[in-house]
Amino acid sequence: MKINWGTAIVLAFVAFISFILFFVYRMSTDDRANHDLVTEEYYKQELAYQKEIDASRSASEMNAKLKVEKSEAGLTIIFPDQFDPKKIEGTVSLYRPSNKHLDIDFPISLSKTHLLIPDNSLVDGRWDITVKWKYEGNTFMHKEKLTY
Repeated sequence: MKINWGTAIVLAFVAFISFILFFVYRMSTDDRANHDLVTEEYYKQELAYQKEIDASRSASEMNAKLKVEKSEAGLTIIFPDQFDPKKIEGTVSLYRPSNKHLDIDFPISLSKTHLLIPDNSLVDGRWDITVKWKYEGNTFMHKEKLTY
């Protein structure tokens, strides 16, 4: 059977389109490729953004800046010395942009002025850390991006 050049071009186009459609279907149904939003409740979180701005501003006005240091034991968050550690309450959120399954949220409970996050709970790579804390009715927030 002899195929002329017009039929060969049409067959090449059909094969190429089939190839592309196969990969589009495969990538849209594959569980290994996550196509998630950054957060589940994106619009709700956007509405609370002004509270975050106010908390960051109050932290800078009251000289309540945190220090985040990497050490061999893990990640250390150092709270200001002028605050009583027993009166500090809040949460620490570690957000991993590349994989939402690695995100960690835990409450702050201090006996000293520093909080240690163990090295075994952090995977190498980029992390966004958010510390929201309260002290005697004042709300503070610290955000930082770090590579671990």
